[in-house]
Amino acid sequence: MSGKGENSDESSGSESLAAAAAAASSTLTEASGNSTGVVEKQKEKSRVNRTSLILWHAHQNDVNAVRKLLEEDKSLVHARDYDNRTPLHVASLHGWTDVAKCLLDHGADPLADAEGAKKHGMIEMLKSYGGLSYGQTGSHFDSKPVPPPLPNKCDWEIDPSELDFSSSSIIGKGSFGEILKACWRGTPVAIKRILPSLSDDRLVIQDFRHEVNLLVKLRHPNIVQFLGAVTEKKPLMLITEYLRGGDLHQHLKEKGALSPSTAINFALDIARGMTYLHNEPNVIIHRDLKPRNVLLVNTNADHLKVGDFGLSKLIKVQNSHDVYKMTGETGSYRYMAPEVFKHRKYDKKVDVFSFAMILFEMLEGNPPLANYEPYEAAKYVAEGQRPTFRAKGYLPELRELTDQCWAADMNKRPSFLEILKRLEKIKENLPSDHHWSIFNS
Repeated sequence: MSGKGENSDESSGSESLAAAAAAASSTLTEASGNSTGVVEKQKEKSRVNRTSLILWHAHQNDVNAVRKLLEEDKSLVHARDYDNRTPLHVASLHGWTDVAKCLLDHGADPLADAEGAKKHGMIEMLKSYGGLSYGQTGSHFDSKPVPPPLPNKCDWEIDPSELDFSSSSIIGKGSFGEILKACWRGTPVAIKRILPSLSDDRLVIQDFRHEVNLLVKLRHPNIVQFLGAVTEKKPLMLITEYLRGGDLHQHLKEKGALSPSTAINFALDIARGMTYLHNEPNVIIHRDLKPRNVLLVNTNADHLKVGDFGLSKLIKVQNSHDVYKMTGETGSYRYMAPEVFKHRKYDKKVDVFSFAMILFEMLEGNPPLANYEPYEAAKYVAEGQRPTFRAKGYLPELRELTDQCWAADMNKRPSFLEILKRLEKIKENLPSDHHWSIFNS
């Protein structure tokens, strides 16, 4: 288990609204007047654009623009993007009380957002409009559904008294808590501990339960092993195996470009884990595959596991060609697929794109588009550009595989099962004189 990525990556929620509004502002809806289908399509396009705009103006604390949009279309007060963010949600998280009050005055539902707000004053204002604390009910509003029930916990609920923090150390930090190395029944473990101040936060509880729901189902040699969780006492904690080798990001930072055999073996481990996650009918899309979330089992760096499923989505697939109705810039910009950045529908191939960026980083020794800030890198990629292989020589098969995995058209990207077969073949044919560096002088 690792901490979250760069601070600039953690600001993806704010920048996603900026990108959405920019896309919305550049789109003009033209009426054809002839075909009902065309008209309906244009109406839907216009609705999506207005949704993006009100979310953007809420984020920018532009109360006048928000009010104008609401006067033009009252239904926008209940607008949601595909990640279920409402204008009130955005305003609440940023503490924009004027925007929040405007939305509430126009009929926004405070229940869904009262406990999601991180500002005390905002919480009080939302509650004054009828928002309730987590677990409460009221006569004026139907209570919101409680977070999803967890699977049978008798096998994995951990008594916090069994956790030994006497010699613990922080190995990572995220937006909702910290990750520590500690001991459980004499065994070193990694513990994601939710900040006590957030243990009553409905959104945090939902995210925590979502991650537990995913991890409890996973069993694979290339997936970080879930050991248990603390859900009945506070703070909430999630316990996984502790991997001594650290994460791939730090390893590449220290070692630089990998040897061909190591790069291929690492890529194989990642592909094996991802093939398991993408297995139908219960596909798990990681959505934040990056070097920080790929962990080395030991200091010998001979085995990798994929971890950190905080942003993952479990999707039940009806057929192998399903495109999931999800959008929003979920994940880390530097490794983000262009369709995610553009808020388009996407499927499990977003993970294949991220894998290509990781493969590039292992071959080059530097992050993709390292001279760009993360958001600018994602924008550059969305415009059709790709990182440049700077070395004069390389294994052509790996370069070809990378090019296919980061194809702009997600349908042209290979599946992880196909990637696995390709990598095995490349490994079999690896020349013995490539033991030192993947690049020729």
